[in-house]
Amino acid sequence: MRVFKVLLMLVVVAVAAGVVGFRYWQAQLLSPLAIEKEQIFEVPRGASLTKVVSDLEAEGIIEASWPYKVWARLEPTAVNGLRAGEFRLTPGLNGRELVALLSSDEVVSYTLTVPEGWTFAQLRTAINVAPKLEHATQEMSTADLMTAIGAGDEKPEGRFFPDTYRYHKGVSDISLFKRAHKRMAITLEEVWANRDQGLPISSAYEALILASLIERETGAPEERGEIAGVFKRRLERGMRLQTDPTVIYGLGDDYDGSLSRADLRKPTPWNTYVITGLPPTPIAMPGRAALEAAVHPKPGDTYYFVAKGEGRHQFSRTLREHNNAVRRYILNRD
Repeated sequence: MRVFKVLLMLVVVAVAAGVVGFRYWQAQLLSPLAIEKEQIFEVPRGASLTKVVSDLEAEGIIEASWPYKVWARLEPTAVNGLRAGEFRLTPGLNGRELVALLSSDEVVSYTLTVPEGWTFAQLRTAINVAPKLEHATQEMSTADLMTAIGAGDEKPEGRFFPDTYRYHKGVSDISLFKRAHKRMAITLEEVWANRDQGLPISSAYEALILASLIERETGAPEERGEIAGVFKRRLERGMRLQTDPTVIYGLGDDYDGSLSRADLRKPTPWNTYVITGLPPTPIAMPGRAALEAAVHPKPGDTYYFVAKGEGRHQFSRTLREHNNAVRRYILNRD
């Protein structure tokens, strides 16, 4: 009987110790962590739970790593889904919430805004200096970059959709190029499928080229359709488009901020004062509104326009009206 009482007492003690230990373990996981202000913690790609909790302990975010290792043994599916990336840790977070966060999609994200009207060169520059990206394309030639994103021998100008793109640390810049390229391809396909009939352009690529001219010509959204209408009528009559942005694009690094008469006469493949019809490639990245304008030009009888300030234009039906407008808005201003 005495032995039985001793054994019973040992069992009671063991159970009590187990209960106390279990409660202590749970308390460790449920107590607020030592986070006094918001901070960023990164889970490296391929890191094990042991590595992550050791890093957390070393940074003083958690008091000890053993409760998490015990949790991993008891509930492996609950803690083995850690995701690589940066996470924003905030005061009041407890251990269980921490693991849930590090296993979630709530990675810290960054944004890259690509404005409408940018060139491919401007896009590459922006991506090359974007923080937290893996810059895999920085030393690539244009041809190699287009091959890397699966675009084959496409000319890059105009092929990327201007928008704001989100990404997280460690993402390859190739993925950003791919997303912007795919977005433009899808948008262009949708717009071209719903085009007006009887347009003086015969392919989606020509629509892309025309949209880039419209994008670069006006900063006033309500003018896009009218600009497109002028270009449509000029193309139908075989008139040269005579749009300054094509001259600037053709000059490249030789453009010094102003256009001279000699510049307007300088032969380049893009100079629409010299060539008839559309240039061989887009001159910028058009947004959806410019694409829509290119395939839904505004009806009218104007054939000319001149900048009158603040990104707006004066439209004219005849050359005489246009010359008068030029004197009014350009020559008098000079």
